[in-house]
Amino acid sequence: MSAPLRVLSLTEGFFAGGARILHSDVVVGLHARGEQHHSVLAIASRARRESTVQHMAGDPRYRALRASGIGVTSLGKTAGAVPHAPHTFSSRQLRTAARAIAAADVVLTLKEQPLGLLLALDEAMMLADRPVVTCLHRSDPEHSGDALEWLGESVRRGIVTAAVSCARSTDAAYASVLGDAQRHVVDNGIDLSRFEPSVTRGGDRVRRELGIPDGAVVVAYAARFDAMKDPELFLRSVAAHRTLVPDAHYVMCGAGMTRENPRLTELLEVIGGDRIHALGIRDDMPAIYRAADVVSLTSAFGEAAPLCLLEGAASGAVPVTTDVGDAARLVEGIGIVTPRDPDAIAAGWGRAVEERVAFGGAALAARDRLGRDRMITEYGAVIADQVAGLRIAA
Repeated sequence: MSAPLRVLSLTEGFFAGGARILHSDVVVGLHARGEQHHSVLAIASRARRESTVQHMAGDPRYRALRASGIGVTSLGKTAGAVPHAPHTFSSRQLRTAARAIAAADVVLTLKEQPLGLLLALDEAMMLADRPVVTCLHRSDPEHSGDALEWLGESVRRGIVTAAVSCARSTDAAYASVLGDAQRHVVDNGIDLSRFEPSVTRGGDRVRRELGIPDGAVVVAYAARFDAMKDPELFLRSVAAHRTLVPDAHYVMCGAGMTRENPRLTELLEVIGGDRIHALGIRDDMPAIYRAADVVSLTSAFGEAAPLCLLEGAASGAVPVTTDVGDAARLVEGIGIVTPRDPDAIAAGWGRAVEERVAFGGAALAARDRLGRDRMITEYGAVIADQVAGLRIAA
């Protein structure tokens, strides 16, 4: 029996977000199958994002990786709004990264932001010749800043040999930058053992925690406080929905979704914060979705294949989303797509509640396509093909 492939993931760091959840699921799943041995190198050990400081050691993804026997090391930087450029790495950090890459057979990068590190290693003639697969999770490359240029340069230099996009919209958006690199699309999947609907209605733990009556309509919003997610549109939709359902409740989760965030506080003061529960980052999202009737997404740009829509649908909430990235394709038959208009979104929430039984049945029938086993298998095949191709070329 041949030794497992050694796979190193390079990431900016550990902080709340769908791409990090998904990538960790892939890494844990492939490592558990035994054919690949995975490890992770994080550029940063903490992140300052959306009015929060998130430490690596406290991150659920970090803990899940470690619990699965996956080694995680860090270069000790702080992640922020701007990715780390090639010139920002010290000699010590380059040596640490060079050793980790040389010890791997294949390198994965979570998005294009870590490519600044690979370019720095290449310029210092410290980069081992290994296939590099960049995992892409956005549909708006222009919002990646300098990292988009790093991706193009990495492809031209032959550093990046392949890309995996999580959505068709992502693949199309990055096509012109990827040049001769191999391109793959692998649809997102979720852990169906965690995300499943309640057996019965009533007596919900999250509703009790928040003081929400069993019969009240609940709309969940899982997003970080960022222009891409357009929380202002969500809150304007709340104002419109209240005129239709005055006793509804709204649960906001994600980085920056707390009343300690001055910008969110300003918005809540304008529309009124009654029955709006700003919970910040939560580690119990399956329970949040099970407590909700609707999971809403109001993003303006950048989304590819939003996990919240899949997670909510699998947990019994009806997804209602704006038409961004592959969102419309993801919710076809199990949810509702609306224009970017508060009244239309509020009407969509109303329809979702009225037709929740039908949508819930459709989501149950679609569970196989929502699960992550297929996704993990497809990622594993891309990685194995990279090594096979390298051996053939040699």
